[in-house]
Amino acid sequence: MTRTSRRELVGFASVGLLAYAADLGLFTWLRGPAGLDPLSAKGLSFVAGCTVAYLGNALGTYRDARPPGWRPYAVFFAVNVAGALVQLLCLAVSHYGLGLTSQRADTVSGAGIGMALATVLRFWGTRTWVFRAEQGRVGPWTG
Repeated sequence: MTRTSRRELVGFASVGLLAYAADLGLFTWLRGPAGLDPLSAKGLSFVAGCTVAYLGNALGTYRDARPPGWRPYAVFFAVNVAGALVQLLCLAVSHYGLGLTSQRADTVSGAGIGMALATVLRFWGTRTWVFRAEQGRVGPWTG
């Protein structure tokens, strides 16, 4: 692994942790003191988390490949929605398809396996579709 790709992975992971913290913190506050219903709270916290992740990647990890306008944010948001759907699919297959219905099984399938697969999808989608140079994709992994 080259120094550039290691820096890209560390930057992407750091921004992801920050976005996760923003999502979780806002969701907790909206569900608790603010008194919102779970779906509204999650919808708002998801948008906030995506925004934090986009800004962190645009201003940090991929600052040299940041395209102008709103299109990159829209594509980034779509990639994150796809990641969320991967997590939900893992949870649905485990819970309803395989009959693994305990809270632990739901956590492993949705927040463990689903999160890992979704993170790979988000990383690939972010570097391939959102932050790519004019000549092609950014970084040494995709040429």
